[in-house]
Amino acid sequence: MRSLTVKLVLAFTLVSLVGIALVALIAAQFTGNQYRQFFENQNREALIADLEDYYQRTGSWRGLDRVARNPAFVQKYGWGFVVVDQAGKVIIQVPDPGRLPESFNAQVQPDRGVPIIVDGEQVGTYYNLGLRFDPRVPLSVQIRRLYTALVMASVGAVLASILLGVLLARSLTRTLRELKTATQKVARGDLEQQVPIRSQDELGELADSFNQMSADLVKSRDLRRQMTADIAHELRTPLTVVLGHTEALSDGQLPPDPETFDIIYDETKRLNRLVDDLRTLSLSDAGELHLNLQLISPGDLLERAAAARKQEALGSEIQLQVEAVECLLRVNVDADRMTQVLVNLLDNALRYTPAGGKINLIARPVGESVEMVVRDTGPGIAQPDQEHLFERFYRADGSRQREEGGSGLGLAIAKSLVEHQGGQIRVESQPGEGAAFIVELPGQAE
Repeated sequence: MRSLTVKLVLAFTLVSLVGIALVALIAAQFTGNQYRQFFENQNREALIADLEDYYQRTGSWRGLDRVARNPAFVQKYGWGFVVVDQAGKVIIQVPDPGRLPESFNAQVQPDRGVPIIVDGEQVGTYYNLGLRFDPRVPLSVQIRRLYTALVMASVGAVLASILLGVLLARSLTRTLRELKTATQKVARGDLEQQVPIRSQDELGELADSFNQMSADLVKSRDLRRQMTADIAHELRTPLTVVLGHTEALSDGQLPPDPETFDIIYDETKRLNRLVDDLRTLSLSDAGELHLNLQLISPGDLLERAAAARKQEALGSEIQLQVEAVECLLRVNVDADRMTQVLVNLLDNALRYTPAGGKINLIARPVGESVEMVVRDTGPGIAQPDQEHLFERFYRADGSRQREEGGSGLGLAIAKSLVEHQGGQIRVESQPGEGAAFIVELPGQAE
């Protein structure tokens, strides 16, 4: 029994059988008792009248036992009774499953006896025995018909429950069968699988979770492929420059002057930065990134980032200003890693802020958190691009040269580092109005 459908059908059938059997037994018992009681009440007066008439005609009870054995008499009065004479001696008993004692003790009977009166004198007493149904009594024909009807109804109910059980089991397991087929395809590498959501219950939630998982797997696969292609492209450019210059030096086509060596050195540094960025992301994804957490002022972090890029700002004629509220909450972060995040954001701002522009580094409290903002006066970022800025190797301007736009890993690294330190990072921007990158971290009092 490895099929869930079969197990469910058997479970439904078993529950139905138990329920129907209990109902049928109770109904049969109750209905049989009521029917016998009704039959006895309807015919008791007629029986007593016939017994009185018999005694009046014969003057005694002799021969009554032969009358009681007559099938017509039993069929008419066969509900279970006994008649005794004045001395308590049993005259007749219907039906006759066995002999009663010669002297019938009427006092132990649960029902009161009904006197049989002839010419004003009591000649006997009728007692209802309260016997259970006896299939040998012709009265059982009607009761058997009743029981047969109950059995047929029970069989019909069982068959209906089996049919409904099959339909319900197939309906319940339909989603599971579809999930099984889809998971087998996913296991074979076909990740683009979606299962129809047919209900809003737990099975519907399971199907929705599977669909989300499948979509995430497809997205992860596509991102991995794109990242592999991007890494290859990022590595190819500096390697091509280094290889071309070294071959030219070897062939004597380029002079071994400082300018040539500077080009090779710059491309080598670019390769080194890319490798370092990839290593940082790899450690972050594996949860092995070591953080030296300490309480530090957000203003100090902004000052460190501004000092690291002060000369670049002056060379680009960009005003760099730090704004930190006094008595600001502290943040529990790795100072070096968080400075790396802020410097990365500052590099982006410097890259896109025109000469004469301004970059503000702002620290401000927001409830129990602290926000550190890097705001520039550049061209801004379009709304569709804002949703993908923190993806690896994503560039808002696809036509921009990679030499100008960096490796495309900076914001992805910033997001990973901030989240590993319990914070969040987001961007707010309108085209033509500059951009603001906001790092939000839990604050702690000094």
